[in-house]
Amino acid sequence: MSIIEINNVSKTFDAKKSNIHALQNITLSVEEGEIFGVIGLSGAGKSTLVRCMNLLEKPTEGEVIVDGKNLVALPAKELRLMRREIGMIFQHFNLLMQRNVLDNVCFPMEIAGVRKREAREKAKKYLDIVGLSEKAKAYPVQLSGGQKQRVAIARTLASNPRIILCDEATSALDPQTTGTILSLLKQINKDYGITVVVITHEMRVVEEICDRVAVLDHGKLAEIGPVKEVFDNPKTNAAKSLLLERKIRELEDVADGI
Repeated sequence: MSIIEINNVSKTFDAKKSNIHALQNITLSVEEGEIFGVIGLSGAGKSTLVRCMNLLEKPTEGEVIVDGKNLVALPAKELRLMRREIGMIFQHFNLLMQRNVLDNVCFPMEIAGVRKREAREKAKKYLDIVGLSEKAKAYPVQLSGGQKQRVAIARTLASNPRIILCDEATSALDPQTTGTILSLLKQINKDYGITVVVITHEMRVVEEICDRVAVLDHGKLAEIGPVKEVFDNPKTNAAKSLLLERKIRELEDVADGI
Protein backbone atom coordinates (compact mmCIF):
# COMPACT_ATOMS: atom_id res chain seq x y z
CA MET A 1 0.00 0.00 0.00
CA SER A 2 1.34 3.42 -0.97
CA ILE A 3 1.86 5.90 1.86
CA ILE A 4 3.20 8.63 -0.48
CA GLU A 5 1.89 9.28 -3.98
CA ILE A 6 3.46 11.96 -6.18
CA ASN A 7 1.14 12.61 -9.11
CA ASN A 8 2.33 14.74 -12.06
CA VAL A 9 4.26 17.08 -9.78
CA SER A 10 6.08 20.02 -11.33
CA LYS A 11 7.93 22.82 -9.57
CA THR A 12 9.01 26.01 -11.30
CA PHE A 13 11.03 28.73 -9.62
CA ASP A 14 10.76 32.27 -10.96
CA ALA A 15 14.11 33.79 -11.96
CA LYS A 16 15.01 37.16 -13.44
CA LYS A 17 16.12 35.93 -16.85
CA SER A 18 14.20 32.68 -17.19
CA ASN A 19 12.17 30.28 -15.08
CA ILE A 20 13.89 27.26 -13.52
CA HIS A 21 11.99 24.01 -14.00
CA ALA A 22 13.23 22.07 -10.97
CA LEU A 23 10.71 19.24 -11.35
CA GLN A 24 8.78 18.23 -14.45
CA ASN A 25 5.75 15.92 -14.28
CA ILE A 26 7.11 13.57 -11.61
CA THR A 27 4.89 10.59 -10.81
CA LEU A 28 5.97 7.92 -8.32
CA SER A 29 4.79 6.18 -5.17
CA VAL A 30 6.46 5.06 -1.95
CA GLU A 31 5.12 1.94 -0.26
CA GLU A 32 4.41 1.93 3.46
CA GLY A 33 7.32 0.47 5.45
CA GLU A 34 9.89 0.52 2.65
CA ILE A 35 13.16 2.42 2.36
CA PHE A 36 12.96 4.36 -0.88
CA GLY A 37 15.90 6.12 -2.49
CA VAL A 38 15.97 9.15 -4.77
CA ILE A 39 19.29 9.65 -6.53
CA GLY A 40 20.72 11.94 -9.17
CA LEU A 41 23.60 14.24 -9.94
CA SER A 42 23.76 17.78 -8.56
CA GLY A 43 20.88 19.86 -9.87
CA ALA A 44 18.70 16.85 -10.67
CA GLY A 45 15.87 18.10 -8.44
CA LYS A 46 16.29 15.65 -5.54
CA SER A 47 16.03 18.13 -2.67
CA THR A 48 13.15 19.96 -4.32
CA LEU A 49 11.27 16.67 -4.63
CA VAL A 50 11.76 15.70 -0.98
CA ARG A 51 10.67 19.18 0.15
CA CYS A 52 7.53 18.77 -1.93
CA MET A 53 6.77 15.55 -0.02
CA ASN A 54 6.02 17.54 3.13
CA LEU A 55 5.10 20.76 1.30
CA LEU A 56 8.07 22.78 2.50
CA GLU A 57 7.98 23.52 -1.22
CA LYS A 58 4.51 23.77 -2.74
CA PRO A 59 4.37 22.19 -6.20
CA THR A 60 3.48 24.46 -9.09
CA GLU A 61 1.34 21.62 -10.44
CA GLY A 62 0.28 18.16 -9.33
CA GLU A 63 -0.72 16.29 -6.18
CA VAL A 64 1.20 15.14 -3.12
CA ILE A 65 -0.90 12.48 -1.40
CA VAL A 66 0.27 11.23 2.01
CA ASP A 67 -1.78 8.55 3.75
CA GLY A 68 -4.67 9.27 1.41
CA LYS A 69 -4.70 13.05 1.90
CA ASN A 70 -3.67 15.55 -0.77
CA LEU A 71 -1.34 17.91 1.10
CA VAL A 72 -1.64 20.57 -1.60
CA ALA A 73 -5.36 20.95 -0.91
CA LEU A 74 -5.25 20.86 2.91
CA PRO A 75 -6.02 23.95 5.03
CA ALA A 76 -3.00 25.26 6.95
CA LYS A 77 -4.08 23.76 10.29
CA GLU A 78 -4.57 20.27 8.85
CA LEU A 79 -1.27 20.52 6.97
CA ARG A 80 0.56 21.31 10.23
CA LEU A 81 -0.96 18.22 11.82
CA MET A 82 0.03 16.03 8.85
CA ARG A 83 3.59 17.34 8.97
CA ARG A 84 3.94 15.88 12.47
CA GLU A 85 3.76 12.47 10.83
CA ILE A 86 6.58 13.36 8.43
CA GLY A 87 9.96 13.74 10.12
CA MET A 88 12.92 15.25 8.27
CA ILE A 89 16.67 14.80 8.72
CA PHE A 90 19.02 17.30 7.10
CA GLN A 91 22.65 17.26 5.93
CA HIS A 92 23.77 19.82 8.51
CA PHE A 93 21.77 18.46 11.47
CA ASN A 94 19.91 21.74 12.29
CA LEU A 95 20.38 21.36 16.05
CA LEU A 96 19.77 24.20 18.49
CA MET A 97 23.28 25.12 19.62
CA GLN A 98 22.16 26.77 22.88
CA ARG A 99 20.34 23.61 24.02
CA ASN A 100 21.90 20.40 25.29
CA VAL A 101 21.22 17.07 23.62
CA LEU A 102 18.26 16.13 25.84
CA ASP A 103 16.60 19.51 25.32
CA ASN A 104 17.13 19.29 21.55
CA VAL A 105 15.21 16.01 21.51
CA CYS A 106 12.51 17.51 23.73
CA PHE A 107 11.99 20.49 21.43
CA PRO A 108 9.39 19.04 19.00
CA MET A 109 7.45 17.60 21.92
CA GLU A 110 7.39 21.01 23.59
CA ILE A 111 5.93 22.50 20.41
CA ALA A 112 3.29 19.75 20.37
CA GLY A 113 2.31 20.60 23.96
CA VAL A 114 3.71 17.50 25.69
CA ARG A 115 4.28 18.02 29.41
CA LYS A 116 7.90 18.65 30.36
CA ARG A 117 8.36 15.56 32.54
CA GLU A 118 6.79 13.29 29.93
CA ALA A 119 8.86 14.88 27.15
CA ARG A 120 12.10 14.34 29.05
CA GLU A 121 11.29 10.69 29.74
CA LYS A 122 10.49 10.09 26.09
CA ALA A 123 13.63 11.97 25.00
CA LYS A 124 15.75 9.67 27.18
CA LYS A 125 14.15 6.67 25.47
CA TYR A 126 14.90 8.06 22.00
CA LEU A 127 18.50 8.84 22.96
CA ASP A 128 18.84 5.24 24.14
CA ILE A 129 17.52 4.02 20.77
CA VAL A 130 20.23 5.97 18.90
CA GLY A 131 22.93 5.01 21.41
CA LEU A 132 23.54 8.44 22.94
CA SER A 133 22.20 8.15 26.48
CA GLU A 134 25.55 9.21 27.94
CA LYS A 135 25.53 12.45 25.90
CA ALA A 136 22.21 13.78 27.24
CA LYS A 137 23.80 16.80 28.95
CA ALA A 138 26.35 17.56 26.22
CA TYR A 139 25.94 20.45 23.77
CA PRO A 140 26.11 20.11 19.97
CA VAL A 141 29.53 21.79 19.82
CA GLN A 142 30.89 18.92 21.93
CA LEU A 143 29.68 16.23 19.53
CA SER A 144 31.12 14.62 16.41
CA GLY A 145 29.24 14.81 13.11
CA GLY A 146 27.89 11.30 13.54
CA GLN A 147 26.72 12.03 17.07
CA LYS A 148 24.97 15.21 15.91
CA GLN A 149 23.13 13.24 13.25
CA ARG A 150 22.08 10.68 15.86
CA VAL A 151 20.63 13.50 17.96
CA ALA A 152 18.78 14.73 14.86
CA ILE A 153 17.37 11.23 14.35
CA ALA A 154 16.29 11.00 18.01
CA ARG A 155 14.63 14.42 17.70
CA THR A 156 12.79 13.24 14.60
CA LEU A 157 11.59 10.09 16.41
CA ALA A 158 10.23 12.33 19.16
CA SER A 159 7.50 13.47 16.77
CA ASN A 160 6.36 9.84 16.42
CA PRO A 161 6.49 10.01 12.61
CA ARG A 162 5.19 7.46 10.14
CA ILE A 163 7.64 8.77 7.52
CA ILE A 164 11.22 10.03 7.76
CA LEU A 165 12.65 12.09 4.90
CA CYS A 166 16.46 12.16 4.75
CA ASP A 167 17.84 15.00 2.62
CA GLU A 168 21.53 14.15 2.01
CA ALA A 169 21.66 13.12 5.67
CA THR A 170 25.08 11.44 5.35
CA SER A 171 26.82 13.80 2.92
CA ALA A 172 28.72 15.63 5.69
CA LEU A 173 29.95 12.39 7.27
CA ASP A 174 32.99 10.18 6.67
CA PRO A 175 32.40 6.70 5.16
CA GLN A 176 32.61 4.80 8.44
CA THR A 177 30.19 7.15 10.21
CA THR A 178 27.89 7.05 7.18
CA GLY A 179 27.70 3.27 7.50
CA THR A 180 26.76 3.56 11.17
CA ILE A 181 23.99 6.08 10.47
CA LEU A 182 22.61 3.96 7.62
CA SER A 183 22.55 0.90 9.88
CA LEU A 184 20.65 2.90 12.48
CA LEU A 185 18.06 4.07 9.93
CA LYS A 186 17.65 0.51 8.68
CA GLN A 187 17.13 -0.74 12.24
CA ILE A 188 14.55 1.97 12.97
CA ASN A 189 12.72 1.03 9.78
CA LYS A 190 12.71 -2.62 10.80
CA ASP A 191 11.78 -2.14 14.47
CA TYR A 192 9.14 0.58 14.09
CA GLY A 193 7.88 0.15 10.53
CA ILE A 194 8.67 3.77 9.71
CA THR A 195 8.82 4.51 5.99
CA VAL A 196 12.15 6.11 5.06
CA VAL A 197 12.86 8.22 1.96
CA VAL A 198 16.58 8.77 1.31
CA ILE A 199 17.70 11.61 -0.97
CA THR A 200 21.33 11.26 -2.00
CA HIS A 201 23.89 11.53 -4.79
CA GLU A 202 25.84 8.55 -3.42
CA MET A 203 25.09 5.19 -5.02
CA ARG A 204 26.63 3.25 -2.15
CA VAL A 205 24.08 4.79 0.24
CA VAL A 206 21.21 3.58 -1.95
CA GLU A 207 22.79 0.16 -2.43
CA GLU A 208 23.30 -0.34 1.30
CA ILE A 209 19.90 0.67 2.60
CA CYS A 210 17.18 1.10 -0.05
CA ASP A 211 14.57 -1.33 -1.39
CA ARG A 212 13.71 0.71 -4.49
CA VAL A 213 15.22 3.76 -6.15
CA ALA A 214 14.14 6.58 -8.44
CA VAL A 215 16.75 8.23 -10.66
CA LEU A 216 16.19 11.93 -11.39
CA ASP A 217 17.78 13.76 -14.30
CA HIS A 218 17.35 17.52 -14.80
CA GLY A 219 14.05 17.54 -12.96
CA LYS A 220 12.60 14.51 -14.73
CA LEU A 221 12.08 10.93 -13.56
CA ALA A 222 14.55 8.92 -15.63
CA GLU A 223 14.16 5.49 -14.09
CA ILE A 224 12.55 3.70 -11.15
CA GLY A 225 12.64 0.16 -9.79
CA PRO A 226 14.30 -2.24 -7.36
CA VAL A 227 17.83 -1.09 -6.51
CA LYS A 228 19.60 -4.17 -7.88
CA GLU A 229 17.62 -4.08 -11.11
CA VAL A 230 18.26 -0.39 -11.78
CA PHE A 231 21.98 -0.51 -10.94
CA ASP A 232 22.75 -3.87 -12.57
CA ASN A 233 20.87 -3.07 -15.79
CA PRO A 234 20.55 0.71 -16.16
CA LYS A 235 18.28 1.69 -19.04
CA THR A 236 18.90 5.44 -19.14
CA ASN A 237 21.93 7.67 -19.60
CA ALA A 238 21.26 9.22 -16.18
CA ALA A 239 21.61 5.89 -14.38
CA LYS A 240 24.63 4.95 -16.52
CA SER A 241 26.31 8.26 -15.61
CA LEU A 242 25.88 7.50 -11.90
CA LEU A 243 27.47 4.07 -12.41
CA LEU A 244 30.38 5.62 -14.28
CA GLU A 245 30.87 8.21 -11.53
CA ARG A 246 30.95 5.43 -8.93
CA LYS A 247 33.61 3.50 -10.86
CA ILE A 248 35.74 6.64 -11.15
CA ARG A 249 35.50 7.21 -7.39
CA GLU A 250 36.43 3.60 -6.71
CA LEU A 251 39.52 3.95 -8.91
CA GLU A 252 40.44 7.19 -7.13
CA ASP A 253 40.11 5.47 -3.74
CA VAL A 254 42.38 2.67 -4.94
CA ALA A 255 44.92 5.19 -6.23
CA ASP A 256 44.85 7.08 -2.92
CA GLY A 257 45.56 3.84 -1.10
CA ILE A 258 48.66 3.01 -3.15
